[in-house]
Amino acid sequence: MSDKNYCRIASMFGVGNSPVMQGTAACVVALPFFILIHNMVLFAIITIAITAVAFIVSGPAEKSYGTKDPKFIVIDDFAGQLITYLFIPFSWKMVLIGFFLFRMFDMLKIFPANVAEKYPGAAGVVGDDVIAGVYANIVLQIAIRLAGV
Repeated sequence: MSDKNYCRIASMFGVGNSPVMQGTAACVVALPFFILIHNMVLFAIITIAITAVAFIVSGPAEKSYGTKDPKFIVIDDFAGQLITYLFIPFSWKMVLIGFFLFRMFDMLKIFPANVAEKYPGAAGVVGDDVIAGVYANIVLQIAIRLAGV
């Protein structure tokens, strides 16, 4: 695959070229997946596949751009947002809470996300977003069980 194709996929076919808030734009693009796919197994398969693609394309895209974790690579944010919703029952409340939780954890870079983002290549680009998605998912799972959210 050419560098151009790696970059195209890593940018989510142009979402990463948004003039502002590229990562947030990718998260918004992820929301319809959770809203429309109510089969949890299918949603999990799609999430795993997109996360795998994120790991495959992010390293070469970063290398071709020549800088660490360039803003146009947003497939990592997309994957992290999907991870947030794994095995979460659909409700509009979950859509909103999950969106804001993921964005918060992605920005805060709580350990070990702060360490993961320093790794070279795809591990650094995607790793911190996977961790942020897992953290957001854990908070949602706890809220559902303890608070009946």
